[in-house]
Amino acid sequence: MTSEKTLLTAKQMSLTALMTAVICILAPWSLNLYFSPVPISLGSMAIYFVLYVLGLKLGTVSVILYILLGLVGLPVFTNFTGGAAKLLGPTGGYIVGYIFLALICGFFLEKFPGRLSLHVAGFLLGTLALYLFGTIWLKLQMNLTFPAALMAGVVPYIPFDIIKLILAIALGYPLKKRLKKAGLL
Repeated sequence: MTSEKTLLTAKQMSLTALMTAVICILAPWSLNLYFSPVPISLGSMAIYFVLYVLGLKLGTVSVILYILLGLVGLPVFTNFTGGAAKLLGPTGGYIVGYIFLALICGFFLEKFPGRLSLHVAGFLLGTLALYLFGTIWLKLQMNLTFPAALMAGVVPYIPFDIIKLILAIALGYPLKKRLKKAGLL
């Protein structure tokens, strides 16, 4: 008999599906700003949190599943929208940028377990990558200068993103410890 190794265990698939649902529930909640097509949303906070629970690989899979669910039309993007038009619109770069956010943050979480200061550094770097990808896309879609795109899609959001980052770490760090202790991770 040959021993075949499964790609994912049932527990991993269940946790990934659950964390994808967390993103799908939190990300649509958003606040539109009159001066920008980019709303303030809970998407990045949900992703920070999911990465703490799942780590690099499964966390990134969860983010990709979220994007695919939105792409096929489920209302999981900001303001409860979905579909390809949202990805191709002015905020599509931020949605795709979630993948880079997941990869960078997940890398720091896995390479530096228990090192909270390096987790924060990774989350900040991941957020910078998200900002960069989203800003370039916004610039191209709306025919803005790079500084104008930064003002429309990054600068007003920095304080909110810092708060979301702190909340995600405050919740995610102890939850991961408890899940590991309970044998669920």
